[in-house]
Amino acid sequence: MYTAKISGTGHYVPERVITNDYLSTLMDTNDAWITERTGIKERRWVEEGDGNTAATMGIKAARKAIEAAGLEPTDIGHIVFATISPDYYFPGCGVQVQEALGIHTAGATDVRNACSGFIYALSVGNAFVQTGMYEHVLVVASELQSPFLDKTTRGRGVSVIFGDGAGAVVLSRASEGESGIKSCHMHSEGKNKEELTMKGFGTQHWIGELLENGVDPDIHYPQMNGNFVFKNAVVRFGEVIGEALAKNGLRPDQIDCLIPHQANLRIAQFIQKRMGLRDDQVFNNIQKYGNTTGASIAIALSEAVDEGAVKRGDTVCLAAFGAGFTWGSVLLTY
Repeated sequence: MYTAKISGTGHYVPERVITNDYLSTLMDTNDAWITERTGIKERRWVEEGDGNTAATMGIKAARKAIEAAGLEPTDIGHIVFATISPDYYFPGCGVQVQEALGIHTAGATDVRNACSGFIYALSVGNAFVQTGMYEHVLVVASELQSPFLDKTTRGRGVSVIFGDGAGAVVLSRASEGESGIKSCHMHSEGKNKEELTMKGFGTQHWIGELLENGVDPDIHYPQMNGNFVFKNAVVRFGEVIGEALAKNGLRPDQIDCLIPHQANLRIAQFIQKRMGLRDDQVFNNIQKYGNTTGASIAIALSEAVDEGAVKRGDTVCLAAFGAGFTWGSVLLTY
């Protein structure tokens, strides 16, 4: 078995900044209300017609990650793309990355695990490298969510949270004696699938039904039982981080950087306090970008590397929880 390491990171977010004050012109809300409940001050939304899609944003992040790894696109053996907002119902975005980057006929795997999408995609890529199947695997996570949010007072509990953006990493085979990904842990609990969901565009609703009755906004906007999701998230975050630490014989104080899924700053702060971590041991950027669902950890990791919050040799824990419910963690040496 080989060890997979992260050899390069990259991210992209749209230029359009959406502040809490701007949202107050669209719905009954204000900066204090949003900040108190989520910790978010602003997020990035695409501008209609600017050319940004889940695939194109992912491609921009991928180019940066490949360059940071010191590789050429043709060095990539496989692509894993995580999103719940693909350009097409099918095919998945992975093949669009393959085409845009000219990566010969590399395989492309698509992952639909919402907020834990990057963790699951990273785990898939890790397995490909571990088994020796590929030397370099590109893992991309990208979300385009703003066009599908209910931007009225009725939808404010969800729409103020989410943003658009993409992140990517290159996983490469580590040299002998070199560290990398230590372990991956993934879980699900489908009984809670409707607590955080968007039912539209699924085959439960046949085309005849939509033609006869029209599009029902209730199934085409994201729906979330916020309090229930919060309560489950804080429990599962703690469990899956503890699982990763126990697997590797580490204590919380031995983590150099915890990067949680950027769902809600209050969740991250709760986990930080319970684990007894210092502020410099936890990286959050939800204040600037909101919740970019599957892309959030990928964006945060890339930004943490750029800012020096994560350095070579650091012990890093990534953890996510989201729709499904699905959750997971990855412990690695960067």
